[in-house]
Amino acid sequence: MALAREWDDLVQQVREIDGFQDFLRPPSLESLLRAAARGPVVVINISRWRCDALLVRTSGLETLPLPGLTADEVARRVAVYLRVLQDGLTTVPGMSFKEAIDARRQARREREDVLRSTMEWLWDAVTGPVLEALGITGAPEAGRSAPRLWWCPTGLLTLLPLHGAGYHSVADGRAVVDRVVSSYTPTLRALSEAAEPLGEDADRSRRLLFVGVPDVPGELRLFEDITREHDFLRTRFPGGIRAVDGRDATVDAVQAALSRHRWVHLSCHGQQRLDDPSAAGIVLSDGILTVTRLSSARYAGDFAFLSACRTATGGLDLPDEAITLAAALNYTGYRHVVATLWSVDPAVAADVSVAVYSELIEEECRFSPDRAATALHEAVRLLRTQGRPLDDWLPFTHTGP
Repeated sequence: MALAREWDDLVQQVREIDGFQDFLRPPSLESLLRAAARGPVVVINISRWRCDALLVRTSGLETLPLPGLTADEVARRVAVYLRVLQDGLTTVPGMSFKEAIDARRQARREREDVLRSTMEWLWDAVTGPVLEALGITGAPEAGRSAPRLWWCPTGLLTLLPLHGAGYHSVADGRAVVDRVVSSYTPTLRALSEAAEPLGEDADRSRRLLFVGVPDVPGELRLFEDITREHDFLRTRFPGGIRAVDGRDATVDAVQAALSRHRWVHLSCHGQQRLDDPSAAGIVLSDGILTVTRLSSARYAGDFAFLSACRTATGGLDLPDEAITLAAALNYTGYRHVVATLWSVDPAVAADVSVAVYSELIEEECRFSPDRAATALHEAVRLLRTQGRPLDDWLPFTHTGP
């Protein structure tokens, strides 16, 4: 009893310190509503009892029941989705070249079919009802910008691309990308903190940190596409770049460089671990810069572009924990993070990188990362307009304000 009283006294002393009034208390609703200052945040609850969308706006919180969404159906859809997204397009011993090509084409067709059916189901069960409830019933009028919206899914729904939900085989406006600019946030508090502008710091370089690792054992070589991204940024980025690449791009060197740069572009392979998401990360010359290691430090960053595969996907066992490389960078200080949900064609990643940076680099030689979500939105919409498969543009996500 004496120890309990001492604990209570100490907690009270902490709460009397300026800025610690809510120490060990749940955050107040008023403080959480501030996360919706730039647009609504949609928190989607997945439960075996019922599923709902919590529509968070500065004016208050609204609960929207989602009767078409069930925990069992989410689990079934995620299982099929993950199966077709695994890199299982390898040849079988004894296959002829023609058989191998045919098998690869069949696998890609199956992947596209599953992605299409999943996006249509997500629209019917989740995003369509949400947008209707928010009064976003169609595309913005000509000359007007699309409104912003943040998704905060929970459970296994964190593995699915809500931003890409819709009917993409018909041009009738039933698609998220036709109505809003989507972003993600792991929590409401993380979004509120990321919304705060980054102050000036003489210790942080005004150059972009470019990390390029084109060749690692057992992975596809990325020389051509990394060179394209490097050359574009070297000639166009205001203030130039600082490159840490090849053998110099070690885990220690890259992590040390992150603390000294407010902008970073990582062009390399990513590793996903569905069974142990904290062990996933960026593949560098001497190992993996893991989510765990990244989360052990704090950075003061404005923008991170992860031109690498599977950097916005978490795990199966603890999906609510949002353990992804993108979330780790966002939590530890990078306000805007562009990442991918699955393996991306390196040429497509380079196309999207060039398109996004072209929008963020202004004529007066200024870099404006606060437009990252809109720039990515326009880049992927262009790919869709060009008739590119869902597999090409769906993986790209933006996390942050």
